[in-house]
Amino acid sequence: MLSKEKLIQIKQLKETCEKEGGFELKLNMDMLENRDENSKEDFFHYEKEELVGFLGSYGFGNKIEMTGMVHPDYRRQGIFSKLFIMAVEETKQQNIKTILLNAPNASQTAKKFLKNIPCTFSLSEYQMRWHQTNLYDDPAVTIRRSISQDDLEAEIQLEVACFGFSEQEAREFNKRMRELNSEDMYIIEAEGKTAGKIRVSETNGEAWIYGFAVFPELQGKGIGRKALSKAVKKENEKGLPVFLEVEAKNAHALKLYESCGFKSYHSQDYYLYLGL
Repeated sequence: MLSKEKLIQIKQLKETCEKEGGFELKLNMDMLENRDENSKEDFFHYEKEELVGFLGSYGFGNKIEMTGMVHPDYRRQGIFSKLFIMAVEETKQQNIKTILLNAPNASQTAKKFLKNIPCTFSLSEYQMRWHQTNLYDDPAVTIRRSISQDDLEAEIQLEVACFGFSEQEAREFNKRMRELNSEDMYIIEAEGKTAGKIRVSETNGEAWIYGFAVFPELQGKGIGRKALSKAVKKENEKGLPVFLEVEAKNAHALKLYESCGFKSYHSQDYYLYLGL
């Protein structure tokens, strides 16, 4: 687990870089706050005891996402390149074959770095925020805490069916999520039967929705829209702003989120690293 001091340093550097660049960095603060102390996932560079460079890697089943930053006053000194080399070497030791590099769409510094390494554009992702609107309320669709072994098995099958995980990857990912205990994990039920899942992370006064999925054979019946509405309502009643992320090319999901009151406010680009 990262120390409180390191987390504060990361947040301060993030704020400095965002203010200078006019964009938002995706550092997955909820994951940083719940790191596995036995894994090497974060890489730091200090100058005179000040954190000026950081790179975080984040495992999602069969792939690792990386993102990072360097203080504006210390750029063009090779700092990020050194951090990136260390992160890639660590990934190789884990025998993971897919690395996605995350960069804000508006970051010119990131684009210059990406031009100098072997990578190719993979996808864009919208960050969306919920704006007050009428929400669907159907008692036939509910969300409840995931608590049983049957719930866990359903979540694993949803990862396989909806997110392309292998069963082993899905088991390892969900095991780790439970060990970290950093997110609220819910089962979606339709007419009393398990239909999907949704995770909610509350951090820094915000609620983020992740891992939202409905079994393929039950999609198109309005279950997802009703379940999402219930999750949003629950967080809104706590006074928290609600956010989520969606791939730009996922037109169906984008339309669903917009129908529930979400609007895009930032875009993140992902590049597939070809140097493994």
